[in-house]
Amino acid sequence: MPNPLVTNFDPKKVIIIFGGVPIGGFADGTFVEISANDEEGFKKVVGADGEVARAQSNDNTHQVTITLLQSSQSNQHLSTVRNADKLTGKAIQPLAITDMNGSTLKYWPQAWLRGDPTEGFGKEVGERPWTFDTGQLAEGNVGGLLP
Repeated sequence: MPNPLVTNFDPKKVIIIFGGVPIGGFADGTFVEISANDEEGFKKVVGADGEVARAQSNDNTHQVTITLLQSSQSNQHLSTVRNADKLTGKAIQPLAITDMNGSTLKYWPQAWLRGDPTEGFGKEVGERPWTFDTGQLAEGNVGGLLP
């Protein structure tokens, strides 16, 4: 019986770039979450006589949440972009997420910050979750880790 494959994951090798600027200072735990906005790739319809048809959804947009430490310098960059968007409505920028540990890649030519992050202050360093809405996904692959 062959030996099981051993892979490694290094969070430092998950690269996130928004508007050409690398984002860093991620919180512990899940620091990036990507959710597809289309709940179904195809909507199935069954007629009275049992005939089945389906309609393809062309919604390939996403919601992306990146959770940073309150101390992250990337908060300032995102805050500046968000403030510019509030004033001009012109802060739509490319967003790319690449997992250099494997083959996962997501690229949206158009993404924008949905709003300001929730904020809190306490005894310990807190988190700042930033949520993006995106236009259509230009390139995407959900891959595994490389050996």
